[in-house]
Amino acid sequence: MGTDKHIERCIGVYIVSCYHSAAEVGVGSNFTAAEILSKSGVHVFCTDIVPPRQSSHVPFLIDDIFSPDIRLYEGIDLIYSIRPGEEMVPPLIRLAEGIDVDLLIYHLGFEGYGRGGEIIECGVPLHRYHTRQNPSKRVF
Repeated sequence: MGTDKHIERCIGVYIVSCYHSAAEVGVGSNFTAAEILSKSGVHVFCTDIVPPRQSSHVPFLIDDIFSPDIRLYEGIDLIYSIRPGEEMVPPLIRLAEGIDVDLLIYHLGFEGYGRGGEIIECGVPLHRYHTRQNPSKRVF
């Protein structure tokens, strides 16, 4: 299995073990992690600013992280992004803080943002930049 698939598989398995619902922001055309979540029963959807080149059974919505439609993300447990552009990280953090959900980012190479957030080792290094403050409001 290629390195990319290993990365997405590690991320998917971790998310499945910790969350019930998630949104992948900036999915591009790589639905591997989201498909793992979906097949494991996690409610997931993906967003990007352009439609993907190939289809997936995972719901896809057009949304711009620089001007997000907050209604799309309400009620989820997690926002995550795999290899986002560095310029996407501040608006991802703002969105996660604004709706009080966890934010996980897998950076390209050894990139990071600010202090790098909390590092979660799940076979690959994930950065948690925001942790929801009131998880007791979630209904499972």
